[in-house]
Amino acid sequence: MHEVMKDRILRRLETLPEDRLYQVLDYIEFLESKYAERQAPGPNVFQRFAEGVEDTLRAGNVSASTVAEAMGFMSKAMGVLSGVAAAGKSVASDIAGTGKPRASEPPRPAPDQKAPGEPKPPG
Repeated sequence: MHEVMKDRILRRLETLPEDRLYQVLDYIEFLESKYAERQAPGPNVFQRFAEGVEDTLRAGNVSASTVAEAMGFMSKAMGVLSGVAAAGKSVASDIAGTGKPRASEPPRPAPDQKAPGEPKPPG
């Protein structure tokens, strides 16, 4: 999809109330099931969880405004969790990097081994 089409669709969607947006989503999913030329990329773990919660709320006839409010909270929580996951990965890579010798440093011999070029002890 080209950017002009995306922008045009988004402008139209921004004018609709929440309950109509869910109708649009349902229609898009219907069209996708009938006419999609390729499969849509799958959601990540957080998105899949949030979409499951959203679908459950909608199936329970919860008002669209309540669902939208709940999803706003979920979105904020997903942002925090994504940040935590990224920080965890960064810390893990830093920890993993500290155990490796730097490229400019020669590897250190084990205490019971001699360093390269070191004379053998007498005996």
